[in-house]
Amino acid sequence: MANDDAEPPLIKPQESRAVRPVLRTIGPVIPSRLMPVIRFLAGHSERVIFSDHAIERMDERGVTDEEVLSVLRLGEIRGAVAPGDGCGEWRCKVVARPRGSRLLGVVTIVMLDDYLFIKTVEWEDK
Repeated sequence: MANDDAEPPLIKPQESRAVRPVLRTIGPVIPSRLMPVIRFLAGHSERVIFSDHAIERMDERGVTDEEVLSVLRLGEIRGAVAPGDGCGEWRCKVVARPRGSRLLGVVTIVMLDDYLFIKTVEWEDK
């Protein structure tokens, strides 16, 4: 016979998580749809891949990975969004001025809405 005085099991609320924006689309991509994907992925640094070229340019220009991530999280796309070399890839330049720094451009490829590939990093105010 079951104990009627037993307390029901506690139901723990699920951890709240940011809703992941999805870009998957056919046709041209506009910056206002791509930027939320970039910001989301930049908030998960394990999803950001730096090319050897980008790392060399960062060293050469004294730019840190935190500054690059800050540009991706807070910046805006400047110029056109173009298809990348692979299916589901989109290339753009995200520009912002990290605190106490010059205007920085980060050439970024969004890969299948899953990763950001940083192609290069450059000063915009040459």
